[in-house]
Amino acid sequence: MKRQRESHTIGIDVGGTSLRASVVDASGQVIDSTQSPTPHSAEALEQGLERVVRELAARHHVAAVGLAVAGFVDSDRTSVRFAPHLPWVDSPVARRMSDRIGLPVLLEHDANSAAWAEYRFGAAADGHNVVMVAIGTGIGAALLIDGRIYRGSYGVAPELGHIQVVQDGRACPCGKRGCWERYCSGTALVDTAVELLAADHGSSTILAREVFLDPGSLTGRRIASAAQDGDEIGKQTMHEFARWLGIGLSMVSDLYDPDLIVIAGGVATSSSQFLNEATEHCARSVTGAGHRPLARIRATQLGEAAGMIGAADLARSAFLTTVR
Repeated sequence: MKRQRESHTIGIDVGGTSLRASVVDASGQVIDSTQSPTPHSAEALEQGLERVVRELAARHHVAAVGLAVAGFVDSDRTSVRFAPHLPWVDSPVARRMSDRIGLPVLLEHDANSAAWAEYRFGAAADGHNVVMVAIGTGIGAALLIDGRIYRGSYGVAPELGHIQVVQDGRACPCGKRGCWERYCSGTALVDTAVELLAADHGSSTILAREVFLDPGSLTGRRIASAAQDGDEIGKQTMHEFARWLGIGLSMVSDLYDPDLIVIAGGVATSSSQFLNEATEHCARSVTGAGHRPLARIRATQLGEAAGMIGAADLARSAFLTTVR
């Protein structure tokens, strides 16, 4: 029997460095949160998740739990097949966690969870066919078709970050070369800045000084900040970043023809000017430019909480009264 809709659900973003958990109500509002470091073994991780759930459940009436995981989740959303930063391989995580905590548990890819949250409560609430592109160390992506998450035949779609955009381009940890995320991610932003600094003849002041004093100090956020402060290499790097984002989004538009694209990630959503520039590149690069409607491109509304909110709401949808 399904539990009453008045119950709250817990959404947990299971990241490589931290477990971020929230109690979420039926309207998508976060009413309590907690955070702890991610343990490195499977047993310790599951013990840590149990502690987090019990801590929150002691303060609230909780009926189900959703876990947002960066990795390959089975299409039935019960097992993690592979997660590069977590100690789970072919693991029936939902069953094991449900046995531990005595509540139903649902697994979902973290990008799918975030996209669902934006669709239900945030920037994509007026969308129908929605693509979410989350830019961090790499690129995470999710696709909603007519308001339903598209997972593909085996639960791993869509891996947009590994679309090849440059033949024989930069090496990618996936084993290929020229992947989109090697030109449009936090890691790529640093690589581009380093390349431009190596060829620079004095136009950069802020970034050149910082790299000289501390070569490891360069981050995507610092580059974006330097660009806003007028540093020439910072500005060139961000222009290049916007160009590659726009080119990639034009390919996404050609593949899926969405009516809305949501962009997540601190650097990518740092300024409306950056997103406007990326949108212009997308409009110029898309097939049939000037003769077709273009997807609206927006920044995330829910930010880093989206994964938790989405996981909690998907658990509500699966185990409690139907929400849509």
